[in-house]
Amino acid sequence: MSVQVITRDGEAEYAVLPWAEYQALLQAAGRTVAAAPQEPQGNAVALSELVALREAQGLSQADLARAVGISPHYLNLFESGERQPDGAILRALGRVLGVSAWEQGS
Repeated sequence: MSVQVITRDGEAEYAVLPWAEYQALLQAAGRTVAAAPQEPQGNAVALSELVALREAQGLSQADLARAVGISPHYLNLFESGERQPDGAILRALGRVLGVSAWEQGS
């Protein structure tokens, strides 16, 4: 299993693992397999605009990551399109960047 542990103040705070491994863990635990997070639809701001939104606010990657509670590396994965944030992170990004559709988890 390939897990990335994200720490804050020397304490483990998050464990990040590939989606397929997460689904396998859920299945092994007898839980319903989760659907992949979806990007907002319709008139909502697209996640692909994350860099432009961050820069328009005058925030560095480190500033936004700190405000959201994730590592700058993890934020970079969202900005590059390699990963999609889960609902809680998307809502936190929406709160910090003022994207109400993300805050509501639509």
